[in-house]
Amino acid sequence: MKRFFLFIALVALFVLPGCSTSENEAPSFDEVYLSRRSIRTYDPAKTISKAELQELFKAAQNAPSWANFQPSKYYIALSKEMHDAVAEHLGANRDRAKNAPVLMVSTFEKGKSGFFQGQQTNELADEWGAHDNGLSDAYLILKARAMGFDTLIMGMRDSDGLRQVLGIPENETIMAVIALGYRAEEPREPVHKPLDEFIKFF
Repeated sequence: MKRFFLFIALVALFVLPGCSTSENEAPSFDEVYLSRRSIRTYDPAKTISKAELQELFKAAQNAPSWANFQPSKYYIALSKEMHDAVAEHLGANRDRAKNAPVLMVSTFEKGKSGFFQGQQTNELADEWGAHDNGLSDAYLILKARAMGFDTLIMGMRDSDGLRQVLGIPENETIMAVIALGYRAEEPREPVHKPLDEFIKFF
C-alpha cells in the first residue's frame, strides 16, 4: 500500500504541473497591453513561422477602417535575404532590429479611406488612410504580444529604398517598418503622462 501511495505522489509531482490550465489560458487584454513594450533587443535564437504570421494577420484584418475599405497592406521579410535587404533601409534602427526574425513594412492604398465616389470627404483626405493603417498596426502588435511575441514600430526608414526592394507600388504610402521577434531582455516601464494632460471632460 505504501508503494502505491508513493507511486501516486510521484505521478502527481511530474504530471500535474504540466497540466496546469493557467499555462494554457489566453492572457487577459490588460495583461497584453500592459506587458507590450517597444523592444530594441531581440533573441537571435528564436524564430517565427509562416503559420504563426498568418494567425497574427487574421487579427490585423479585424481592425476597423473607413467604409471597411481595409487599405492597409503588409510586406513581410521572412527569409534572411529579404530581412537583410530591408534592414539596409532602416537607418539608425538597423542595429535595434537586426536580431528580430521578421521585418514587416506597413502601407496603405491612397484614395480609399477619406474618400467617397473619388472625392475627399473632409480636409484630412488621405490622412484617414494613415489613421486606418495605425489601427491595423495596433491590432497587429497587440495580437503579437498575446502570442508571446514582441515588436518595435520604426518610423526612421528610407521609403524609396524599401519601395524598390519590396516592389511596393506608387499608389501605396509607406508608413512604418515593424520588427517582430522575442525580447532578449526585460525593458523598463515607460513613464506616462497624467490623464488630465491628454483628456478633457465636458
